[in-house]
Formats: sequence, C-alpha cells, structure tokens
Amino acid sequence: MTEAARTAPATGARHSDDHDHDHNWLRDLILGGQDGLVNVLGITLGVSAASRDVKVLLAAGLAATFAEGVSMGAVAYTSSMAQADHYQGERLRQQRILREDPARAREALSRIYAAKGFRGELLDRIVATLAANEDNALATLMSEGEGLEPSDERSVLRSAVVVGVATIVGSLIPLVPFFFLPRLSALWTAIGVSAAALFFVGAYEAQTSVGDWRRKGLQMTVIGLGAAFIGYLAGKLFGAG
Repeated sequence: MTEAARTAPATGARHSDDHDHDHNWLRDLILGGQDGLVNVLGITLGVSAASRDVKVLLAAGLAATFAEGVSMGAVAYTSSMAQADHYQGERLRQQRILREDPARAREALSRIYAAKGFRGELLDRIVATLAANEDNALATLMSEGEGLEPSDERSVLRSAVVVGVATIVGSLIPLVPFFFLPRLSALWTAIGVSAAALFFVGAYEAQTSVGDWRRKGLQMTVIGLGAAFIGYLAGKLFGAG
C-alpha cells in the first residue's frame, strides 16, 4: 500500500472533523447571537413603548443582556452534558447486549447493513467482522443503529462559552444606539441595525449551507423583528396605565 493510500482516510477524517467543528461554531454563534438580539430588541421596544426614560430602558436591556448570556451558556452546557450522559447510558446498554446476547447484537448489525443494500455472503462477512471487535461493533450500533455520537467535554464547554458570549454580543446590538442618540432616533436606529444584522446572519448561514441567501436573510429578519414586535405590543398593553 502506498503512503498516499495509507494517509488518505486519516486526512479525510480530519477534513470531516474540521467541517463539523466549523459547523458547530457557526451554529453556536447564530443560536446565541440571534436569541440575544431578538430578546433584547423586544425588551427595548417594549420598555420604549411603556416609558420615555432611556435610563430605565438601558437598565432593563443590560440586565437582560447579561442574564440571558449566562442563561444561554448554562443551558447549552447542561443540555449537551445531558446528551453525553444519555450517550454513555445507551453505550453501556449496547455493550451489555453484545456481551450477554451476541446473537441479538449480530441481528441488529445485520439489519443496519441490510438496510444499506448488502445481502448474502457479503452481509454475513461484514457482520462477522464487526462482531469480532467490540469497539467497532459498539461504534456501529451507536452511530448507525441509535443515531448517537459521543460528546467531548472540552467541546461542550467551548460551545457553552461561544453561545454565552454570542448572546451578550447580539444583545448589545439594539442597545448601543441609546448611548449616543436621542431616544426616538436611537429606537429607529436599533430596529434598522438589528434588521441588518439578522439579514446578514441569515444570508451567511445560507451561503455556508444550502438555500438562497436573499430568501434566508429575509426570512430571519421577518421572524426576528416579528418576535421583537411582540415586546412592543406587551409594552403598549401593560404600560397603558
């Protein structure tokens, strides 16, 4: 076997891991940034509808910014750790089946590869090869059979930090104009800047995955501003007195 042939699978695996890593970073940035921006824009519109006091608006917005950032980071961490615990529990269950009921495990492996189109002697060889190595059999049963992948605790922590920081940054976008502009001008500027940011995020997401960037950007803008407008209506309703 040539050196190129030996290194090709490893290189492909690294490329796949790099792609997944980049995708996760993008997902975390979008999740945190969009949530923070829409949430604080809604609070900004609501408080502005209920009160003309910019100090009250900024206090409410900043309180929500940091509370939401910590909350989103914590939720991202705990939910990922819950998935990791679920994976570990399921892995132990599959391992117990492999050791105590190998025929059942082989049947499960056979179903997986039969669904891929393998038949007859070739299917039998694949199943026998996997069943002969517990680690390979477990990996196949978990990923192909259960649709579960292992979680790395360091990546879980990194993801939580990215979500938290992105939430704080996104939350500050609609607040910044109120530090420099009169209330009404700042309000319209916040709406315009937030709309532009939402459109950019949607368009960038489409460019890195699938879909038309204009449609995706417009979709995210409409959804985000629509959600924030609920905050305005709440401010009007509860601030009417």
